Amino acid sequence: MTTAESASESSQAGKFDLGALLAERGAERYELHNRYLNPQLPRMLHTIGFDKVYERAEGAHFWDAEGNDYLDMLAGFGVMGLGRHHPVVRKALHDVLDLSLADLTRFDCQPLPGLLAERLLVHSPHLDRVFFGNSGTEAVEGALKFARYATGRPRVLYCDHAFHGLTTGALSVNGESGFRDGFAPLLPDTAVPLGDLDALERELRKGDVAALIVEPIQGKGVHEAPPGYLRAAQDLLHRHKALLIADEVQTGLGRTGDFYAYQHEEGVEPDLVCVAKALSGGYVPVGATLGKDWIFKKVFSSMDRVLVHSASFGANAQAMAAGLAVLSVMEDEQIVAHVRRVGDLLRTRLAALTDRYELLADVRGRGLMIGIEFGRPRSLKLRSRWAMLQAARKGLFAQMVVVPLLQRHRILTQVSGDHLEVIKLIPPLIVDEGDVDRFVDAFTAVMDDAHEGGLIWDFGRTLVKQAVANR
Repeated sequence: MTTAESASESSQAGKFDLGALLAERGAERYELHNRYLNPQLPRMLHTIGFDKVYERAEGAHFWDAEGNDYLDMLAGFGVMGLGRHHPVVRKALHDVLDLSLADLTRFDCQPLPGLLAERLLVHSPHLDRVFFGNSGTEAVEGALKFARYATGRPRVLYCDHAFHGLTTGALSVNGESGFRDGFAPLLPDTAVPLGDLDALERELRKGDVAALIVEPIQGKGVHEAPPGYLRAAQDLLHRHKALLIADEVQTGLGRTGDFYAYQHEEGVEPDLVCVAKALSGGYVPVGATLGKDWIFKKVFSSMDRVLVHSASFGANAQAMAAGLAVLSVMEDEQIVAHVRRVGDLLRTRLAALTDRYELLADVRGRGLMIGIEFGRPRSLKLRSRWAMLQAARKGLFAQMVVVPLLQRHRILTQVSGDHLEVIKLIPPLIVDEGDVDRFVDAFTAVMDDAHEGGLIWDFGRTLVKQAVANR
């Protein structure tokens, strides 16, 4: 670069100062969102006291302006698999920007997509090819299209309570009516209960099913497919010339203590696999649809069909660099083994509390995907309070636990779905034993308060009033 070019670049860069803009207007964040984006989000955050102002983040922690430390047990809905700002991923992105690559020319073959596909397929030995998009829902859309074209059939089966994304195709296989209402007509589809092989076979006998799409562990409620179900479903599908699609958008890349959640069951080899979220390193949106060679060759069957499925930003250099860095970190730091060990520790310690607290009904999951379910207590005093909440709106007790975890203990969690008394823990995969201690101590304190009739029930009455007012 010449001196003149350097001076010109410096001059251009000087016209925009992101740090100055944030310093000047960052305090307007909730007002800006209310005015220009989804107005219900800031309203909801204000209502439950989640309207925090986080100044910075690193690993599994946030800090506010006062320097208070918050533990993240949500990981951006699973996106922050390696935590925030992992130095290896961050360096890879600096490197790819500094290289000034000729990216997205559309009429060449850059090396990074092929290199990332190669690394992904090492962990997916029965799969052969990869299509890169920009999100989990795009990965699902690709899988639905590929399955329908490869089989020549229109209908896709999905499981009750499934969540596969919110674009129109993905919404067609969404098991929650609240997301689907008002967006019809959708694609031909049919729901079957998770684990019900008879229901699956009844639909397959009709001869028009392209595929079954399934989360090996459902995000909503953290329900795992019964032992043997995936293998048996796969055999049924193949017998009827249909495909198995594994949605690993949330469960993949080590979340459950294996690289993919379907790998917990021997002999399961899905025809198509969807991944996203953690592959991004938390920086650049990326999704991937992995599949068998014959499926890809049928979809892309000639030069006339070379762009029959594509994405404008798919396989961009920044996303590919982030993905390569993520896989490198997972291998170098043995993330999958770490998840298995720390996840078992956290789940075991929480499960031990079910005998201590009558409001705690179940602790389930795998690795660092854990569901904590609350249920009807035995004692009369607690039972009447529980009934009050349930009459107003199911799911309020779980919200009563989530709020003091943040307000009193600075731990961010989430309710696992609408009208569910389940908290889902999907922390960054790098959380350690100290983080486990911190969460269990805080959760114990909140449950003690709930069983002693403490301040948590005052907040519960507030939630009841709001629920009744919103009817």
